Amino acid sequence: MDEVPITLIAPDEPQPVTVTNHDGRSPFVIVTDHAGKYLPRGLQMLGLDRAECDRHIAWDIGAGAVSSMIGDALDAIVIRQNYSRLVIDCNRTPGSETSIVELSELTNVPGNMGLSDDLVGARVREIFHPYHDRIAHELDRRLQLSRPTALIAVHSFTPVFKDAARPWHVGVLYNRDSRLAVKLIDLLRREPGLVVGDNEPYSVTDESDYTIPVHGEQRDLLHVAIEIRQDLIADEAGQRRWAARLARLLPHTFQ
Repeated sequence: MDEVPITLIAPDEPQPVTVTNHDGRSPFVIVTDHAGKYLPRGLQMLGLDRAECDRHIAWDIGAGAVSSMIGDALDAIVIRQNYSRLVIDCNRTPGSETSIVELSELTNVPGNMGLSDDLVGARVREIFHPYHDRIAHELDRRLQLSRPTALIAVHSFTPVFKDAARPWHVGVLYNRDSRLAVKLIDLLRREPGLVVGDNEPYSVTDESDYTIPVHGEQRDLLHVAIEIRQDLIADEAGQRRWAARLARLLPHTFQ
């Protein structure tokens, strides 16, 4: 593949971050690290076909829409990242093995192989930093205003991973601080018919995550990561059901 220019995002391409409900009165700050699947034109789809770029390896299907609906229901600010995690994963520390992957699940990503430091730096500078700077700005603003704040990171996961079926409908993730998570787990387990994962199908760690450790734990904010199984939120009806459920339950975790 031809080497891309050092300027990654063209002037007519989407901004890396979308913010809605800027002045929301809710204590919740809702963030979505993998909301979008856009690929800068200069990356030539990273050498992949469109079907691969529409899969979960490229984004968290349904998570951005659910986040926006929760934000609307609760009058909460929502900060969404618009570019595919295949360009750079905004929930990984830059420079880590999983920040810019050459192999995602079983799919090789040709456009991520053998990148120079300058090309990596462009992705960090133009996508990763604007997103996390915007989150930090909002949390700093709330601190200055002495506003109660809880950080909610919304993700989705596949019902099957490398031939292994996942039974959970939703997972609640945390690391050192489970204050908000244990309340949400209890509330979700009272919902009829739900299989709720406690740090399943993933858990939060310093090595595997960025958003919760940096913006939640380091600031000593209440926080949680929510993983919804993507087949449950692949269409608008499912997105609305899950957004309504979480908008109903989340306020009870902050009492």
